[in-house]
Amino acid sequence: MPPSPTDAPIAYLFDVTSGQILFEREADRRFMPASITKVMTTFLAFEWMEEGKILPQQSFSIRPEVWKRWNQVGSTMFLPHDARVTVDDLVHGVTTVSANDGAAALADGAAGSVDKWVAAMNAKASEIGMRDSHFGTPNGWMDEGNTFVTARDLTTLATQMLRRHPSKYRRYIGHREFTYNDITQSNHDPISGVVPGADGIKTGFTNQAGYGFLGSAERNGRRLVMVVAASPRGRDRNRAARDLIEWGFSAFDQQRLFAPEAQVAVAEVQGGDSTQVALVAPAGVYVDIPAGAHRDVKLTVNYEGPVRAPIRQGEQIAKLTVSIDGMSDFSVPLVARDAVEEAGLGRRILNGVLGWIT
Repeated sequence: MPPSPTDAPIAYLFDVTSGQILFEREADRRFMPASITKVMTTFLAFEWMEEGKILPQQSFSIRPEVWKRWNQVGSTMFLPHDARVTVDDLVHGVTTVSANDGAAALADGAAGSVDKWVAAMNAKASEIGMRDSHFGTPNGWMDEGNTFVTARDLTTLATQMLRRHPSKYRRYIGHREFTYNDITQSNHDPISGVVPGADGIKTGFTNQAGYGFLGSAERNGRRLVMVVAASPRGRDRNRAARDLIEWGFSAFDQQRLFAPEAQVAVAEVQGGDSTQVALVAPAGVYVDIPAGAHRDVKLTVNYEGPVRAPIRQGEQIAKLTVSIDGMSDFSVPLVARDAVEEAGLGRRILNGVLGWIT
């Protein structure tokens, strides 16, 4: 069953595969994420790697002022004052041993200053739809409340990381230990290696914030993301995390309604070399139903039409709203299966005649 409000005052469970919210408690309550902030730093690093702004094998020298500020402050990867360290090691240090020094060194080296990196974190958060979060540091160290998030926003962040960067996620997230400078440290993730299919993501703790965790697990192609936060003790958070993710897998049966890239609907097109375009859900359409229950499912396609050409292949055209008795509605983006070019003169005349006839 879901964790108690005592163990996890804030709790949220999301099925990435279907897009459904399976459980929420205080999902939009702001809280200080502490080291869960480092997931935003990790995601920004993944984005910049993808764009070629930084490379895993690239090395940074640690500036003296950065080293002095973060040397052995909280969780650390014990960077030497004269270190020249690769992006790959810094990201591993951030994700596996929650290195405050590693996060600051990565930020400063990649962006030219910690402040510029933090500005990029906030810009990226806004871009992906984290509507009620703000970051003041790259590592989540206490900053008088300048850094805050919500469980819903953290789930958005994790979902974007999983969808955009699956190979980087596998490379950097969920490792049980990390060795740097001949020092081996363990990951404090409470579900990886404990819960089947669990592979991350990040714990957080400060006296102000309490204990929190952003986690994920995958079983049989079904991916769940969860948040527990403001837990009074570490063991409460760990128990809440395990209970919530296990409940998510056991309490619901998943059904596939449409396979990936299968036609879901068609949209009318205006001014194109075709009068219609097929709409598909790139990852398919899935629903989660309480185990053993029968629930009516209603599907509704919503778009403002007719859609004007030209249309790019893969362009989002509509949303499929899924309504299930007794559960919250959710939506799945629908995109154009094929490109539709603007109609030539002859086709425009034909379209006009056909429109007049019909």
